[in-house]
Amino acid sequence: ATQGIEQKVKGQFTREELAPLAAENVTSLKEFDFFTAVFLGGARKKDLFADPTDYWLDYKNEELILSFTLPFKAPVKPLDLVIEIYDPEFFVNFEFSKGDAVTLTGAPATCKFAVIRAGEADKFPSTQRLDKSFRASDANAGMGARYASKVQVQCP
Repeated sequence: ATQGIEQKVKGQFTREELAPLAAENVTSLKEFDFFTAVFLGGARKKDLFADPTDYWLDYKNEELILSFTLPFKAPVKPLDLVIEIYDPEFFVNFEFSKGDAVTLTGAPATCKFAVIRAGEADKFPSTQRLDKSFRASDANAGMGARYASKVQVQCP
């Protein structure tokens, strides 16, 4: 992916040097819905996200890491909202950034959310209950779903 990109320091790439590649990657992810499945009240919804913002590529340990913010087009009023991020073929790995990867803006104080990172599903018993309700949907098709990073939001 980095072949042909001019670099100031051999074997290292700055965000500026990688900016055109980051833009190309973010643009191409739109075709795949950013590998993001959204469920409201148990039903999968499409076309809820605006274009990504704040995107960049980092080059660390010979890996390219694409970071971006994916905002909703409009506020979502969930009773039960689940967002799953994964590649169904598990060709690409997706992870939430450390720290405050997810924020609720303008949500009532009674709303609660949990960020479930890949492999952590067993730590959240309520997640298992919600996952079972989605078993018949296409969101869990393929190997990648087993490694999905998830956000659960519940608002009474």
